Amino acid sequence: MAVEPWEGICCGRCGLPIVSSRLDEAERVLCGGCRTGNPDFDVARAFGVYRGTLRALILQLKFRRRERLGRRLGPYLVAAWERVEIFQSEPRPLLVPVPLFHARERQRGFNQARLLAEGLARHLSRSRGGKRLRVAAHVLARIRETLPQTGLSALERRENVRGAFKVTDLERIEGCDVVLVDDVMTTGATLSACSHALKQGGAGTVFALALARATPQFPDMGDAEASADIDESGRDWT
Repeated sequence: MAVEPWEGICCGRCGLPIVSSRLDEAERVLCGGCRTGNPDFDVARAFGVYRGTLRALILQLKFRRRERLGRRLGPYLVAAWERVEIFQSEPRPLLVPVPLFHARERQRGFNQARLLAEGLARHLSRSRGGKRLRVAAHVLARIRETLPQTGLSALERRENVRGAFKVTDLERIEGCDVVLVDDVMTTGATLSACSHALKQGGAGTVFALALARATPQFPDMGDAEASADIDESGRDWT
């Protein structure tokens, strides 16, 4: 099964994939969450839906310590990047990976979001005129440990990550546009909390890119038992 991007209708703000024949003519669709509340990022997009082969690859990256896979998956984010026309931003924005709590990163050995950002930057530098983007991996920190987001409601997710992030290099982000990078986006709570911290620290526009979007509208229909041992505790720490 191939890894395919989501090319259908999505929420104009958060990028949530939407399936409805009545929306075919809509120019800007907003999902229910974005109609009732405003995330702190300006626009978010994901490459594809968190299911099938894409889900399996992300689980392999995170829980089987396949670091090279992270940089190989990074270029897939170009499809999401192009949907929000970030190339129009000059100077080019900073790439900021969503940080892990330091103890969790030590345990895993790497931050998968950083690997994706590095893979994206490398691909863009080769295909877009050789101008390399900056991966600013240390301008944002997760300052407290949070519960796994899996199993929490949308409200609980927001509360779980509220105040969990802090800008550590104000001078570097002052006035800069930022592209946040993460592996999986579900409700957008983590990306919104990161965006809030970045804007409080002086950042300009904040775009959010994720490799995959998890949503109940598109449940994973693959073999759950085959991948169950990839994450023995069933936890999503991002």
